[in-house]
Amino acid sequence: MANENTPLFSHGVFSVVGDGETTSRRASRDALADHSTTPPKASNRKLNTFFGVMVPTILSMFSIVLFLRTGFVVGHAGLLQGFLMLAVAYFIISLTILSICAISTNGAVQGGGAYFMISRSLGPEFGGSIGLMFFLAKVCACGVYILGLVEALLAVFGQDPASGQVGGLRVLPQGYWYTVLYGSVALLLCLLVCLVGAHIYSRAAFLILIVVTGALISILISPLVVEPRTITITHPSGGNNHSQSLSYNVSYTGFNGTTLRDNLGPGYSTDYSTNKEMSFSTVFAVMFTSCTGIMAGANMSGELKNPSVSIPKGTILAVLYTFVVYVVLFLLVSSTCERALLIGDYGFFQRINVWPPFVLIGVYCASISAAMCALIGASRILHALALDKLFGLPLAPATITSSSGNPWMAVLYTWGLVQCTVFAAELNVIAGLVTVFYLLAYAAVDLACLALEWASAPNFRPTFQFFSWHTCLLGIVSCLVMMFVINPVYSSASIVLLLLLLLFLHYRSPTSSWGYISQALIFHQVRKYLLMLDVRKDHVKFWRPQVLLMVANPRSSSQLITFVNQLKKGGLYVLGHVQLGDLDLLPSDPVQQQYNFWLSLVDKLGVKAFVDLTLSPSVRQGTQHLLRITGLGGMKPNTLVMGFYDNSYPDDYFLQDPVFCGSGNDCSINEGDDFGVDLPSLQAHFGPVRDEVTPRSLSPDEYVGIISDAIKMNKNVCLGRYFHQLLPSEGKGLRGDGAGHTIDVWPLNLLRPSTGDGYADVCSLFLLQMACVLNMASGWRRARLRIFLCIRAQPSSLSSEDDQGWTEKEQSFRELLDKLRIRAEIRIVAWDVVVKLLGAGGDGHLGDLDNLTRAPPPVTQEFLSAVNELLRENSAEASVRFLYLPRPPAVSSQYQQYLTQLDTLSRDLGPTLLIHGLTRVTCTEL
Repeated sequence: MANENTPLFSHGVFSVVGDGETTSRRASRDALADHSTTPPKASNRKLNTFFGVMVPTILSMFSIVLFLRTGFVVGHAGLLQGFLMLAVAYFIISLTILSICAISTNGAVQGGGAYFMISRSLGPEFGGSIGLMFFLAKVCACGVYILGLVEALLAVFGQDPASGQVGGLRVLPQGYWYTVLYGSVALLLCLLVCLVGAHIYSRAAFLILIVVTGALISILISPLVVEPRTITITHPSGGNNHSQSLSYNVSYTGFNGTTLRDNLGPGYSTDYSTNKEMSFSTVFAVMFTSCTGIMAGANMSGELKNPSVSIPKGTILAVLYTFVVYVVLFLLVSSTCERALLIGDYGFFQRINVWPPFVLIGVYCASISAAMCALIGASRILHALALDKLFGLPLAPATITSSSGNPWMAVLYTWGLVQCTVFAAELNVIAGLVTVFYLLAYAAVDLACLALEWASAPNFRPTFQFFSWHTCLLGIVSCLVMMFVINPVYSSASIVLLLLLLLFLHYRSPTSSWGYISQALIFHQVRKYLLMLDVRKDHVKFWRPQVLLMVANPRSSSQLITFVNQLKKGGLYVLGHVQLGDLDLLPSDPVQQQYNFWLSLVDKLGVKAFVDLTLSPSVRQGTQHLLRITGLGGMKPNTLVMGFYDNSYPDDYFLQDPVFCGSGNDCSINEGDDFGVDLPSLQAHFGPVRDEVTPRSLSPDEYVGIISDAIKMNKNVCLGRYFHQLLPSEGKGLRGDGAGHTIDVWPLNLLRPSTGDGYADVCSLFLLQMACVLNMASGWRRARLRIFLCIRAQPSSLSSEDDQGWTEKEQSFRELLDKLRIRAEIRIVAWDVVVKLLGAGGDGHLGDLDNLTRAPPPVTQEFLSAVNELLRENSAEASVRFLYLPRPPAVSSQYQQYLTQLDTLSRDLGPTLLIHGLTRVTCTEL
């Protein structure tokens, strides 16, 4: 463990272990102030299951649909389709409830309800975007309840819609602006209650529930008491002349088999409030608003004494209760009321009630209670979003709370947005939008539970076990299908908005300490696919470089790091580093604390690389460790890359790249990354580059020994020299597509030109393959690839026959390049003068095969200097050069001489890669 003083439950409701100084220091520098680490005080958690979950959930699910839209649903859809809608709606919410119960019983749930559960499961991007959309759904739902209340008020106290005359109780003028005015007054009343606090609402909600239950009882017993009667319905006539009215008579029959039979099938017609033709989807959208209250209890999680117990228990009981009530009411109205009554008067319950004021009181209480519940729930979600700082300054004031913990500023924010929805002035207009938003939020909850289940994380063990990934997946599909059935336009727009919010939060939000479900899912899938990646099925057609780059100090190696990033071609790329030391003499492993610095370096360089560090008494032994253990399964390094060993003093790359050196007025220089590593600490961790007083950690013999070890382990070897001369932009790829630049390849073993198979051996072809890989990189795509063939211009007495056929063999080489699909320019270089310096037998022309029993001629200093001069003359303008790296000598006493020869050969060439390939990497077959 990185810190044993870290609280055991750092993201839960409380901490078992005391908070040490290191914890507070970490919290102060955390880029994201995670409010989950500062849970509400116990004194603010006052609500139990009944008052905190059941009461608000029941009242939210009843709302205005119970009293004002039951007849609307049964009248248009009929009893059978009404039951179908009810079954579909409750099936969807039941699947979501299973997910809610699973997530809420897997850990401590804090303020924010659904947002908290989604964000802590799926991460800040998905949680923030869904949380904001769920907040908007709550805002629109609050507007629906307010407009339902206004509709119920005007149905009793509004002036006659046709004459506009005042009579009896009908004293309230009607019209668009009057509707907005009455809605604003009702919303203001809700605001005043919510500003006092959620605990006041919960106590008042219990009294409201008693009143609503009384109204329900009166509705249920009325058919047994009220005699059949004829009811007159009056509506404004169609067209522009609203002074005329249309009146007609409908019947209340009491319990009647004929009435029930007539109401079994659908009878979709025009809605008198909107003058729009109704259909299954539009009626379902209105009916589903009764199911949008299932998270009312979850949204009160910050005020619950034990949310992990109260949320699942209270929500399930509340949903079962409301389902039974709706089934009974659907049967009741379809058996006692004609269809014309059901679709012609939304407030018909009042007309057939044993005492009409019962229904009025129930409607008013249910509507205003649901509105307050939605207002409080939305404000809690907004408060949680503000505390998480996902949307920055615009939501910063919403973090302000009263001394009792009530987020009154978030309540004001929410009130202002609900006031905007009141301007719609028609309940049915925004009901579809509310339903789509809620369905999207429910799908997100199911997705969160599905992701946790699929990730198979050991810490996901909810106490609620009645769910599976099948229920989660079915819930997601059901929600998405019903979204598009209800309103394809709203559904498409909401998904587009969700994706835009995801992108915004992905690029803006800092890394959180909540954990990322994506990381768990990636781990799960990567492990599965790594097991499927069978090394026994490797084929040369699909070979790609998998590179281990040994780095001593990134200050002097950053250009090489970025250049090798262009060579990996989608393969494995690992930065390796050996820390000298003996674990037996140390209290703890020092390399574990260095990973964050190296990973931050990878982020700043913009390379796609892993990091692997080891502790070893010597660099050679540590490199052996990394070559053996780096990677996993079929993803293990096949190529070792190192910098060149010479006596020059390297430059400090950190002083050249503004990403590392910054500017004096750059405010970001002291800002840490998402993991607490700021630029000064990164610079301090990687010490200064080697100078004349700094001792080397690696001897020449040890360096050559590493090359020899890698070859013995069947790894390809690349040595990079002078890559510090690459500009930062060139290391990451040439500007544009590399047009005007060249990549030079010298595929002949220049130290031993008389040995091997000339230009067609495995090492030479590996050289060509690596050059092609670089040429395929985006920054080098238009760079010219040049291949240099060294030949004898004058025939030698020893090999005149071969010299006479060098043209034919050159053509054979061109044909080989064609078969390998390598587009390159071939340059012929005469090196008669150079070969003469090698000694007798060193013809070195194309395809020269000497008697292998003859000892190779000695390599003189004059020959090496001449070869170096030849390289500088022909590759002076090249951006990078690929040279053949000879195999190191078998005797360690010759290591120093071997390294000296390489130094002379590649001196002052510019960026050069010396390569020794052991792997067959080219293929001419499909």
